[in-house]
Amino acid sequence: MPPTDRSAYPNHAGATAVRDSPAIDPATTLQTGFHSEITMPLNTTTRSILQLGAALCLGLTQAAAHVAATPSAAAQRTQAFFGELHVHTMNSPDAFMLNVRTTPDDAYRFARGEAIPHISGVTIQLRAPLDFVAITDHSEYMGILPRLFEPQGALAGLPIAARLADEDPERRQAAVLEVLMTLGDNNPMPALVDQALRQSIWQEYVRSAERHYRPGEFSTLIGYEWTSSGAMEEVNLHRNVIFRSSRVPAQPFSSFDSVEPRALWAWLDEQRALGIEGMAIAHNSNLSNGLMFPTDVAFGGEAIDADYAALRQRNEPLVEISQIKGSSETHPLLSPNDEWASFELLEDLLGGRGTLGKVQGSYVRDAWLSGLLLQTQQGYNPYRFGVIAASDSHNSGSQVEEDNYHGKIGSADGTPETRRGGSFINTHHIKYSSAGLAGVWATENTREALYDALARRETFGTSGPRISVRFFAGAGWPDDLLTRPDWVQQAYATGVTMGGELAQATGAGPEFLLWAAKDPGSAWLQRVQIVKGWVEDGATRETVFDVGCADGLNPDPRTHRCPDNGAAVSLETCEYDRHKGDGQIAVRWRDPGFDPEQPAFYYARVLENPTCRWSTWDSLRTGLPLPEEVPATLQERAWTSPIWYRPPAAH
Repeated sequence: MPPTDRSAYPNHAGATAVRDSPAIDPATTLQTGFHSEITMPLNTTTRSILQLGAALCLGLTQAAAHVAATPSAAAQRTQAFFGELHVHTMNSPDAFMLNVRTTPDDAYRFARGEAIPHISGVTIQLRAPLDFVAITDHSEYMGILPRLFEPQGALAGLPIAARLADEDPERRQAAVLEVLMTLGDNNPMPALVDQALRQSIWQEYVRSAERHYRPGEFSTLIGYEWTSSGAMEEVNLHRNVIFRSSRVPAQPFSSFDSVEPRALWAWLDEQRALGIEGMAIAHNSNLSNGLMFPTDVAFGGEAIDADYAALRQRNEPLVEISQIKGSSETHPLLSPNDEWASFELLEDLLGGRGTLGKVQGSYVRDAWLSGLLLQTQQGYNPYRFGVIAASDSHNSGSQVEEDNYHGKIGSADGTPETRRGGSFINTHHIKYSSAGLAGVWATENTREALYDALARRETFGTSGPRISVRFFAGAGWPDDLLTRPDWVQQAYATGVTMGGELAQATGAGPEFLLWAAKDPGSAWLQRVQIVKGWVEDGATRETVFDVGCADGLNPDPRTHRCPDNGAAVSLETCEYDRHKGDGQIAVRWRDPGFDPEQPAFYYARVLENPTCRWSTWDSLRTGLPLPEEVPATLQERAWTSPIWYRPPAAH
């Protein structure tokens, strides 16, 4: 990919920003209406920002992009909900093998804010409950290992069950590995994939989700993980499958049925024809060895064509941009001029051998660029997807706070000491990330409303903090739009929001409205950015604009970068700077290099001030030295789904 070209951007576009004072008055806590509380002084500036923040919670939703959505959604109001669409319990074979013994019911209780046991002997608990969750245990041998260990269970008479109960620990371990090896070889033991057994276990999941569902308060989306490695070692082609309601198939479609993503999407089409609405969400493209986002030949050998693009777009509207096994936004080799491209990278492929995978075809921004090029050259784009983030915790709980991280999977990394090692999963547990959460702008906290927002890609992901972010594009807005209490309604009515597409624009180009608010329990915001990708002269290009800076600073008109605001963090106490940064930043910005003939995408990225990484917290608490493999601090962040621009000639 050609390096980032900034020559087309000689001047900053004069973005206007509204921001609050970083000072804190602990006695003044105001509910903003988007499931977060912002604590700030009630001065004149703050009052205007609170009016702005309240308006943000009263927006109208955009029509669905491609998957069925409620017809009246465009006439309803949205608010931000935070949740988790990727968590495993003891019913996943790898979790059970590593001594996880908590159940889906435990996972639901954890998501609602209750404490549950952890393999290390402590209890784990979120600091605030989630709005929604999906339990996504592996469909391959879902719930089988616990049943194999039941002395009087239905599987007790199988030879493998007897070996699993052997008194010799080495023979027991060999039997467990025998079961797990059939997963990697995609050659399941017939007795363990009995259809009646699979359906019975799946119905237990449905009943558990129904028990914990509280419409309007807490939503339990029904789902699972399709865990395909393409019958190849080390490759990750995994997807989570999420259903819109309690109307679900009789049993999951697993990689035992097919290892090809195209087959999964075709199955989702078949279910939709039966009235069962579902979607796939890809994750860990960073570990796919270039196979997640192909541009010439799809996995399985078939050519990438218009039919492939339509099938994928219909059934896979989202990708996880960040989770425990690393960030999938971009890579320094792909984005050498993006100073934040190295955030929480995990590059060694699955399997614990330390094999480094290909970067092209493995990262989200690269896929968006490839999609633009395919649209320009071939007339179709398979990669017009949005983003969320998740944890992929195998502990029945996703403790995403850096100072509350207890590892990814059971005894493999359940203590500070084991987190310094590796396992059959990955070589370096220390490179795992304490991430992340999905943000969804939905009309209400119900399965259907959340699903519809996911389907239209009105979503964002965070690396853990509950940062709220709005992102719109449009034209012809009044000059004082951001000062009006109904500016969000106007932005919805005359523009498009994250996940949408601009069909046309004037010569001056669209304007972008970007608003972000801090997590009240996390660090202050440092900057907000807009990342642009486009096609020019048959090549893809990208650039990053800092469009809003904290502390009254402004981006440099030459570099498009905010000055350093001087926010620091102590490595001796992990106390971060509470006097630098802003609680909210709102920006109106126009792309100075806009060309109406060039297809493009834009997405927002929001960065906090630096804070301690989880590995630094481990060192602080145990006295272990700071690990050299990872930075001591990080900047937590949020990413929005893009807004695409297609030139009129391309329609």
